[in-house]
Amino acid sequence: MVEIKTNENLAAMREAGRVVARALAAVREAAAPGVPLTELDRAAREVLAEAGAGSPFLDYHPEWAPVPFPAVVCVSVNDAIVHGIPDGTRLAPGDLVSADCGALLGGWAGDAAVSFTVGPARPEDTRLIAAAEKALEAGIAAAVVGNRIGDIAHAIGRVCRAAGYGVPDGFGGHGIGRTMHEDPGVPNEGRPGRGMKLRHGMVLAIEPMLIGGGTDDHYTARDGWTIRTLDGSRASHAEHTVAITDEGPRVLTAL
Repeated sequence: MVEIKTNENLAAMREAGRVVARALAAVREAAAPGVPLTELDRAAREVLAEAGAGSPFLDYHPEWAPVPFPAVVCVSVNDAIVHGIPDGTRLAPGDLVSADCGALLGGWAGDAAVSFTVGPARPEDTRLIAAAEKALEAGIAAAVVGNRIGDIAHAIGRVCRAAGYGVPDGFGGHGIGRTMHEDPGVPNEGRPGRGMKLRHGMVLAIEPMLIGGGTDDHYTARDGWTIRTLDGSRASHAEHTVAITDEGPRVLTAL
């Protein structure tokens, strides 16, 4: 079931989205060579606490996961695509980091992700991150009243494939509102003109994920959460919570 949000609901979701944006900014600022991944989680927790917000990530336990997620932010480094658990691993110069964070505020959720490098970036990492951001922009541009979910999926996939990158099957965006994961699903590839029709008041988390090596193959690490590229190549991830409105797409997790 897809809940259509009122304009008042969208305003409340924007407040949750601002908290997410500030948390991701704090994570990025904390990321430096030698810093443990747990410190990035601590930075995000501080932002949530200051805002009086909860975390939809902390203790989240889907049926496929062996244990509840232990942090408020997913930190995926280098060949990790998504769902990385922030542990004592220390960042190194040149690491490619994807941070994914959510917030619950006033009964509404926000969810976003950003990828960046620690210190000087390799040219191939710069291109990979830029492609993820371009794919996200294309998906957002297609998120207009009267279009369909397939139009968003097609826009994202076209950018990823044109750049020569892989797209991990089975992972993509989702509806969001009172909880982090709601209907409908938003694939990162699809056929235009197919799927649910977009209406004013729908809210979607749009999140392209790219595999640098060009294959789609991935596996779940021994922790039961982290999804890694099978070929060991690096990955990038970009995400925003986006409201579908009669005036056009509205990004609720922009800083």
